[in-house]
Amino acid sequence: MLDYQSLIRFEDIDLDAPKLQGLDLLVGMRGHADAGHVVSQVRTELLDSLNPRLIASFDTDQLINYRERRPQISFLGDHFAAYQPPSLELYLLTDGLDQDFFFLTGPEPDLAWERVTRAITALVEAFNVKLTVSFGAMPMPVPHTRPMGVTAHGNRADLVEGISSWAPTAELPASFVNLLEIRLSERGNDAVGYSMHVPHYLSEAEYPNVAVGALEYVGAAMELGLPTDRLREAGRRLESQIAEQVSGNPDVQKMVENFETRFDQHVPETERRSLLVSIDAEVPDGEELANAVEAFLSGMDDQGGSAVSDS
Repeated sequence: MLDYQSLIRFEDIDLDAPKLQGLDLLVGMRGHADAGHVVSQVRTELLDSLNPRLIASFDTDQLINYRERRPQISFLGDHFAAYQPPSLELYLLTDGLDQDFFFLTGPEPDLAWERVTRAITALVEAFNVKLTVSFGAMPMPVPHTRPMGVTAHGNRADLVEGISSWAPTAELPASFVNLLEIRLSERGNDAVGYSMHVPHYLSEAEYPNVAVGALEYVGAAMELGLPTDRLREAGRRLESQIAEQVSGNPDVQKMVENFETRFDQHVPETERRSLLVSIDAEVPDGEELANAVEAFLSGMDDQGGSAVSDS
């Protein structure tokens, strides 16, 4: 009945433990585009800060094309060591509000997409996952001097409607998490995702602001208190570097000004609905959301930075 026996190795834990039932699942996979290094930054922040406990590991030998994505290895003068195989893993994390959730993270599978989606949907059923949330980022012709945009998608209207700053009808290269969202929706499971918009001239650099934005959106959707302080500080340290590089390069400065003009023309100053406000504009009860509200609102105004690429 379950299609994960040959793909997943579980740790020595009680899979039927009540504490593993009815949680939310966050999915962050590095795919063909990890604009602003959003997935790697969020992964590092969560695994460093939220007491990760490994639940299961996927057999990446069945899923990764090593000729296309070479693992790293060290050469120590006269021998090789420290081979770093790819890892796709499911963790149990505990947020700052003492709430548990699952985090599935690692490289996007190159192979067997349908088998992996069946395995993950089986896990969703086995653990009675309430909501699956994914995140990512895409390069866009937008300026870093304007509020960061997002495209929300999924089958939960209360977590999607009124959120997106760009919601086109388009044909796009698929990602694994796109397929997973479709398959979960087909089975009647709740699934949403948030694709952050990264200025294309910053997309190859590590851009802390996009990781802050992703954590705020998924944290609000899952009602979690997720850590952003270190990322905010990293963004502040890079603000002056961006300003210096832009001001010192007339071509880049003109490009940013053009993006600002286009942004202001095509993205009017309309107030998008906050995920921390319910559909009828009632703020959810609970003292635990107070910190999340403050972090979300301050984050929408906070402009981080990173090194400007030459593209």
